[in-house]
Amino acid sequence: MAPPDGNPHVFRPDGTRFHPSPAEIEPDALFYVEPHDLAGITWPVRWSFVDEVAAPGDGFFPPWHFDAVRAVRAMAGPDVSVHGEVFSPFSQVLELLDCTAGLMALVEDPGRIRACLDRLAEGAVAFACGQVAAGADAILISSAFAGAGLISRRHYTEFVLPCERKVVAGIKARHDVPVYTHTCGAIGDRLDLMEATGTNGIDTLDPPPLGTVEIGEAKRRTAGRLFLKGNIDPVNTVLLGTPDAVRAAARQRILTAGPGGGYVLSTACSVPPKAPPTNILRLREAAEAFGCYPQPEAEP
Repeated sequence: MAPPDGNPHVFRPDGTRFHPSPAEIEPDALFYVEPHDLAGITWPVRWSFVDEVAAPGDGFFPPWHFDAVRAVRAMAGPDVSVHGEVFSPFSQVLELLDCTAGLMALVEDPGRIRACLDRLAEGAVAFACGQVAAGADAILISSAFAGAGLISRRHYTEFVLPCERKVVAGIKARHDVPVYTHTCGAIGDRLDLMEATGTNGIDTLDPPPLGTVEIGEAKRRTAGRLFLKGNIDPVNTVLLGTPDAVRAAARQRILTAGPGGGYVLSTACSVPPKAPPTNILRLREAAEAFGCYPQPEAEP
């Protein structure tokens, strides 16, 4: 099933979605979990509707996994930055087990979860490096389940930070490319922990009421060590706001977080599919009007 405004979901004939239990998972058999494969999540891992199990290690990812990066690289040319994406090991675990079962396993079987995360970090590094080899200029680590709405700082430190640090270090050991982190929702209380992973930047920075990040405070706390991307409310501003409201919000973010560099204007998370095109154009106009260096005088 493909929702009109979301990712496709794969259901079994009885109408349920497949998720193994934590006890069924053998950490050594893990390498990478792709929740949006054509056949959905499978365990043991199989690609699309192929019967053969994908063995961890070299050859785990079929060549077509990198075709999109190659195609965009060829089409975009050298003047456009092409970014690849991998799921954080923590996101992979929660997608594989289902969010509720995965979160319960943090308490009930933390040793198994840590072993799974460590193994999945190896696959994330391999997938990221394959994308760089195919032409990606930077890698985004998608870590959507790591905000305060789902886990505490303690659980972030115990489960997310070590595996994402391993992913960042593994990519950088092989390629000199930026690696940055996408985490949705309430992350204002863990920017320091995200920085400790070794990431080069933080993406989404959802503002209130969707999240807990005030862009000026985030700029102060990261002090130029990371780049910051986002903070434009995708719902209340981009989807429901007026073009003038979008432009004003973009201008405020640029003038607050832009000085000294290191800010990328964008919506906090994805662009709502039903957002008015005029509102999207206002973001571009604001970037061109206020986002150059040296920065122009602020409008009255």
